[in-house]
Amino acid sequence: MKSLRVNATRSPQYYNPMSKNSDQSFDSLMDKFANNIYGSSKGKLRHELLVNNLHDYIKLANKPLDIIDVGGGTGIMSKVMLELGHTLTFNDLSAEAVEMAKENLAEFDDVTFVCGSLNDLPPNKTYDLVICHAVLEWLNSPFEAITALVSQVKPGGILSLSFFNKDAHRFGNLLYGNFDYVAADMKNKNTVRLNPNNALEPKKVISHLQNLPVEIISSAGIRCFHDYLKDTTKQQDEYENIKAAEIKYGHTEPYKWLGKYFHLIVRC
Repeated sequence: MKSLRVNATRSPQYYNPMSKNSDQSFDSLMDKFANNIYGSSKGKLRHELLVNNLHDYIKLANKPLDIIDVGGGTGIMSKVMLELGHTLTFNDLSAEAVEMAKENLAEFDDVTFVCGSLNDLPPNKTYDLVICHAVLEWLNSPFEAITALVSQVKPGGILSLSFFNKDAHRFGNLLYGNFDYVAADMKNKNTVRLNPNNALEPKKVISHLQNLPVEIISSAGIRCFHDYLKDTTKQQDEYENIKAAEIKYGHTEPYKWLGKYFHLIVRC
């Protein structure tokens, strides 16, 4: 394919994903990750709500957008952008994620693959749209990453940022009666590699962004209701009704603050 490139600048055998001083990689876990996240109603709903929120900013205008999907995982969001006719760079720390995305995006030409961290991205390269979804909670220094992501956006461009909501995580665990876990600031002694280890409080992320030369143009909760249903069979049986409620109330207070993920759209 004419635009297909792989930049394996960071060799995975030198990276310890379990190190306390490093970011989380999903090498050796990608099949389980794909099944757990996108083989469930929660993953499907998260994806569809993010696409819905981004709708007005990703429509093809006079020319394709130049987009980067940072920590793109399986490539599910990248595929949406490529189907719209945009040019895309796919990035992930996990070599296995890059290989899975290459398979999932094999039909497209205008895609470049970069395996590595934010530091491995091409220097001085900026994009019309930077996507970073469900990544910050796996990073050792998420606020430094936010600043770096802003620097990757062209003037007037868009940053789409979603992350695991620590406030909602605390609220859910209190509802479930996990009082000792909450008292320990929701940190397990034994790390579970598919559980985010650095959830963020939305207001702290918003405060950080307000100190940068950007404008927050949209904020929304993702899965404000789905995960709290007492009857979990309704997550599948009433999926369309749940999705309609999420779209209707996800941008409004107080509901948006209860979303298991929080989504910010930022103009840079």
